[in-house]
Amino acid sequence: MTVTQAIVLGLVQGITEFLPISSSGFLILVPEVFGWDVQSLAFDAFLHIATLVAIVAVLWHEVKSMIGALLVPSHDEASVAWRKLATWVALATIPVLLVGFLFQEVFEIEFRSVEIVAWSFIVWGSVLYFVDRRVKEIKDRPQSVGLKRAFLIGFAQMIAIIPGTSRSGITMTAGLASGLSRETAARFSFLLSIPTIAAAGFLKLGSVVNGEETIALLPLAVGFIVAMISAFITVKFLLKFLKRYSFSELAIFRVLVGIAILLLL
Repeated sequence: MTVTQAIVLGLVQGITEFLPISSSGFLILVPEVFGWDVQSLAFDAFLHIATLVAIVAVLWHEVKSMIGALLVPSHDEASVAWRKLATWVALATIPVLLVGFLFQEVFEIEFRSVEIVAWSFIVWGSVLYFVDRRVKEIKDRPQSVGLKRAFLIGFAQMIAIIPGTSRSGITMTAGLASGLSRETAARFSFLLSIPTIAAAGFLKLGSVVNGEETIALLPLAVGFIVAMISAFITVKFLLKFLKRYSFSELAIFRVLVGIAILLLL
């Protein structure tokens, strides 16, 4: 892998991981478009860890508050709310961890095709568009998600194991469908991404530790830094974007990309 390829793939991962347009799909499409060899799972693992660092940095207040509420239990209202949120995030992560542990390798091999990515773009982009059009403007926050909504969003996240679905996209769609505001659906999706991305990244990293895969240090470092910085900027942008706009534009973009892919196949 060249440094140029690492920069491009780092940008793709950083920009698409938290937008509802599927990072896994674009990481399959980009090498196909440029005629590159598919990047190793080891490289993907480091890109995942880079985006993990970025999302923790952006949501540090929430992360710190949840950890503090868990480590230093208190009965005051704020602490209880943060502790409940941490519990909901943990419980909502269980379904995708089980499915990922059992079927991740199968899906990555059997479903890693451009056509599947294209149809996933179209189907879930359409679902996001129609769900988003029905959203009512309300004032809420992640602490108001509740256990039932958390489980709904967690189970929806399992679908993201199919390339092209978009983990952030499917969880945001489920959040919107359950009655959350756009910003709260996005924030809970981001919080839910922390344990999910950590599990995916460090699981793939095991192949490097075991010596199954190797990758040059320079492209790895460049890809990591580019993914981390671009992910940080993307999350900041999306949270500001959703204060004034909707997911509809991003959903339409997904559908158009999927259609273009099918026409070019």
